[in-house]
Amino acid sequence: MGFVIFFAVFFLVYFGANYYIFIRGWQGLEIFPVLKKPYLVLFLFLSLAYLVMRFLGNYLPSPVNAVLYWSGSFWFAAVLYFFLIVLSLDILRLGNHFLHYFPQSVTGNYLKVKGILTLSMMALVFLLLLAGYINTLFPATREMTFTIHKPSSSFKTLKIAFASDIHMGTLVGKSRVAGLVRRMNAVRPDVIILGGDLLDEIHEPIFRKNIGAPLRDLKAPLGVYAVTGNHEYIGGIESSVKYIESVGVTLLRDTTIFLNGNIYLVGREDRSKGGRFDGSNRKSLEALLQQVNFANPVVVIDHQPFHLDEVARTHVDLQISGHTHHGQIWPFSALTKAIYELSWGSLKKGNTYFYVSNGYGTWGPPVRLGNRPEIAVITLKNE
Repeated sequence: MGFVIFFAVFFLVYFGANYYIFIRGWQGLEIFPVLKKPYLVLFLFLSLAYLVMRFLGNYLPSPVNAVLYWSGSFWFAAVLYFFLIVLSLDILRLGNHFLHYFPQSVTGNYLKVKGILTLSMMALVFLLLLAGYINTLFPATREMTFTIHKPSSSFKTLKIAFASDIHMGTLVGKSRVAGLVRRMNAVRPDVIILGGDLLDEIHEPIFRKNIGAPLRDLKAPLGVYAVTGNHEYIGGIESSVKYIESVGVTLLRDTTIFLNGNIYLVGREDRSKGGRFDGSNRKSLEALLQQVNFANPVVVIDHQPFHLDEVARTHVDLQISGHTHHGQIWPFSALTKAIYELSWGSLKKGNTYFYVSNGYGTWGPPVRLGNRPEIAVITLKNE
């Protein structure tokens, strides 16, 4: 029943927004009638592309699927910005109805102004999507140092290269994954950690093209580790786990290991375990910490950054997470800030440090506006 309600709301919102945008665009092109038929055809293709791919993808050739996937994914971002722009213009028009602040140059040439605004709006949204896509291709490497106090431990420093939310798939291909490997290896980390959502939920292109193959080249003396994310569960947890382990990454699934004999690494199963994807519950953090000696540093990896106060009360030294994408596309960062205590960046609560990455890849639109993808280089230092 929950799925039915979700999809009913989704289709209502999606097609409602598309209809609103289409009508305003159609009205705006009255002065350019020659453009109306191409506009209709293009709009129908873009608005239906992703849905056709999801419902009929198994019956279509892979190149057709890829075109539909890319076009439809970009269109989701386009709908957002077209909707915001059109709504803003309609609010201005409504205000003018009562306050009459538009100059004569606008009211006297209304059809021409509408046409110019419509074409300008299309150009602006195209440039926003282009800039957002280019932005995804140039991830930042962010370095930070967190100082802890473990006087009885032999631990000195640990350099962690951390990336989350790669979302390997149709939109994040082998070349992007190879770029991640080069950047992570370049910082010469002691350990490499991947914080969940390594795979997008559609597995077929990942397996067929072996997109994760470059991950075998990750190099760190203490190993390469990962945890599961919600998209591993959405796409199928068993096939996700099998594939990730096949490319040389060690998955920590509610697992605690004593790394190098002086630091604990605690990898949590994603909180999706125990939901609609899996009948069993993940272990509590307290259970995972039962055998931990807190005289040594303790690092927790949990894909989704919820309940930070509860984590801080356990006195772990560092928790690293992802999942939020920091909204990925402005203005959704405001939404993730409202949902999560920490949407992106670092925070210290008590003696516990938290870092939430905004991710390396993208989900949905292959676009980032308002933040850059990243690799985090975290140095844990004992003083």
